[in-house]
Amino acid sequence: MRTDRDYNETLQSDQSTEFSMSSPRASSFLSLYSSGTGEGIDLIDDLSRALLGSGWTLFSGQLKESRESKWDASEYCAAKQVTEDGIGDYLGKEQKASLHGLDKESLNGSNDQQPRWRKWGLSPSSSPSTITKFGSSIIFPLYGNVYPNGFYFVQVYLGYPPRPYFLDPDTGSDLTWVQCDAPCVRCTAGFHPLYRPSNDLVVCRDPLCASLHTSDYTCDNPQQCDYEVEYADGGSSLGVLVNDFFTLNLTSGVRVSPRLTIGCGYDQLPGASDHPLDGVFGLGKGKSSIVSQLRDQGVVKNVIGHCLNGRGGFLFLGDSAYGSSRITWTQMSREHTKHYAAGSAELRFGGKSTGFKNLNIIFDSGSSYTYFNSQIYHSLLTFIQKELNGKPLTEANEDHTLPFCWKGKKPFKSTRDIRKYFKSLSFTFPNGWRSKSQFEITPESYIIISTKGNACLGILNGTDVGLNSFNMIGDISMQDKLLVYDNEKQLIGWTPANCDRPPRSSTI
Repeated sequence: MRTDRDYNETLQSDQSTEFSMSSPRASSFLSLYSSGTGEGIDLIDDLSRALLGSGWTLFSGQLKESRESKWDASEYCAAKQVTEDGIGDYLGKEQKASLHGLDKESLNGSNDQQPRWRKWGLSPSSSPSTITKFGSSIIFPLYGNVYPNGFYFVQVYLGYPPRPYFLDPDTGSDLTWVQCDAPCVRCTAGFHPLYRPSNDLVVCRDPLCASLHTSDYTCDNPQQCDYEVEYADGGSSLGVLVNDFFTLNLTSGVRVSPRLTIGCGYDQLPGASDHPLDGVFGLGKGKSSIVSQLRDQGVVKNVIGHCLNGRGGFLFLGDSAYGSSRITWTQMSREHTKHYAAGSAELRFGGKSTGFKNLNIIFDSGSSYTYFNSQIYHSLLTFIQKELNGKPLTEANEDHTLPFCWKGKKPFKSTRDIRKYFKSLSFTFPNGWRSKSQFEITPESYIIISTKGNACLGILNGTDVGLNSFNMIGDISMQDKLLVYDNEKQLIGWTPANCDRPPRSSTI
């Protein structure tokens, strides 16, 4: 949802926050839910029909059939159809894509990829929704890109009958939440009708609720678990936890519908980088993350992976979707246990040491861009400017796509055109005795080509946006790589990969 996130995801307790029934952001969910009429809530609203046109006819029909368990792989094409047919009209041509105000353009999907996505869709099994102990994975297509869209999203199915929602896959936060008709006090524009919550509220003393609060929280409303998530761009979500069905297709061919805990967000404040999605798909390390819950229920192991490129990519949960032999691994940091971080890194530029060592690096799929702390950021600018001396590039001060842009003698058409002007970066991590793991960031993974045809630096000053001393690798620098976060073994891994093709088995 928001490309640039804070790492202060907290659930506010009544002890730390003075809630009153007169405050719209503090109203009891029970009273809100009981007053909701739900009028006009259907699977596909008028906006969605307008967006997708004929594409919704197929999708709507398939989902209506799902009431009788007849829906098939064609449902997975709906999100692809959104990107091809309607998202540009919905977003408009000048929406801000991130904290730094990227100008959005219409998504440029290619219709010739539709059959490929259909072929990749997982064929459902007629097996009942029983849980088997591991040995399988869940693979989701991803849609979007870093630029010009500014975000990626995944399509998930919640409730019974299953209904589709577009969520921002975020390894930087734990809680999955969906904009919720409780009714909604404040909600941002999304693609689908608001989620209608189940009556299965998570009580305040539930262990999962407790894992999201501080140890000294109190339960003024024992029948519900309140949450509030805040993000670095100023956005937030307030709501309660509920249990509901997730419909998932496993690579083993079995369809399962585990009951998982999510946030019902009935009061959202949009941030500077807000996107028109239905919520957030929390993939962090905490107990409330979707993969942690699936692991606790024996569905998949606590392993997450994603592969991003300019046309989308794929996301998987579980450890049976990749082979580990080609992956470069490093240990997760023991200092920053809440996030996917690797420690003791050294930054190199053009193969040479920059002098910056013992760095902790966070990997965050919820951020479009990469962030360095102020000292490293300004040093990097110096390295780049020195490298560009004598080359036919000048600063494009009139281009405000990102803080630093350069123009050539003629407009650049793609990042392939700028390879000869910029050098690669890399982080080296310790990997056992006298061994190093290297994460390379090529020019194509830190430069974007703006709509004006200029080369713009996709590495930003993290100190300016509240990340303090953190250094964070975002989506732009993860492109064309398979990233794996193995919570079972406390490892982070990566390897070059073709992100156009989701894995069919344990080989990449």
